[in-house]
Amino acid sequence: MAISTEQDARISLRRTRAEDMEAVVALDATVVGHPRRLYFQRRLKAALDQTHKHVQFSAECDGRFVGFIKARKQVGEFGRAEPALLLEAVAVAPAEQGRGIGSALLGKLEAEARRLGAPQIRTTAAWRDHAIVQFFDAADFELSQTMVLDCAMQGNRVAAHDGDKTLAPEHATGFSTGEVNYGAAAANDFEALARSQVDVRALEVSDLEDIIRIDGRITGRRRDAYIREVLEEAMSDASVRLSLVALVDGISVGFITARADFGDAGRVEPVAVLDTIGVDPDYVHRGVGHALLSQLFVNVKALGVDRVETVVARENFDLLGFFYDVSFEQSQRLAFDKRLD
Repeated sequence: MAISTEQDARISLRRTRAEDMEAVVALDATVVGHPRRLYFQRRLKAALDQTHKHVQFSAECDGRFVGFIKARKQVGEFGRAEPALLLEAVAVAPAEQGRGIGSALLGKLEAEARRLGAPQIRTTAAWRDHAIVQFFDAADFELSQTMVLDCAMQGNRVAAHDGDKTLAPEHATGFSTGEVNYGAAAANDFEALARSQVDVRALEVSDLEDIIRIDGRITGRRRDAYIREVLEEAMSDASVRLSLVALVDGISVGFITARADFGDAGRVEPVAVLDTIGVDPDYVHRGVGHALLSQLFVNVKALGVDRVETVVARENFDLLGFFYDVSFEQSQRLAFDKRLD
């Protein structure tokens, strides 16, 4: 994407409308090489239904659709307390680049972020996508203090290294969990092992108070709004949201929130994003986290998604070691942040 700090006077910006769908899909296809209609249908519907959480703007020049930007508000993902806008996609028609359209769209998004009380914009990009990395650099983004990790799925199995000595620390940045126990098993196969010890099922509306309770015991604060939004999203679009709850003797003792993204941040292939995993401190070292991850990977594979991704603070060496032990690796994507205050 060519970069210009000067905006053409003929460019106008507005909120994306339902009738922009075909233009958005067509423009995106010129960038990624194939149409992602279902992904944009879902995101546009969410933007129209949930204006407090999803933000999309379009650019026109002389009445022609020439660009778009879209983002969503984050509140509690990856254990964070501060809200932010996650920039999911930005595109400008190739023939219109160099006229300040991308910068104008980003400026509009920044103004909306401030209005929504989000002092930061976050995003990720493939490090080899030099054009978008250059665009973020010119827009004063900086490398984030977080790392993107991912894990390829191989036959519903994640390799557990000998000993499985690394446990997720109790108040880890990036997760809300007291423990994920990989040490109770001799085999590597998630599907064969964990779910025989703990019952795991899809998150339901009736689980709300239990999830708030567990999350509060781990994080030390109530995140009612975030947990409620997670649950609402799980109920409204189960084919995308992959959230689960774990039970022992009929009692809710853990949960995991994840979602399948079919195009965020310029991704060409779908990926499952692991947001939060929580285990009640009274049930640590009992395989609850193991069971949740087991079912998550099975569900991810059933969706035809071959990779799980998460974000971890660079200085959280314990959590990084934990993920490396269960076959996560540093992603080929970089995380970027821009402070607005």
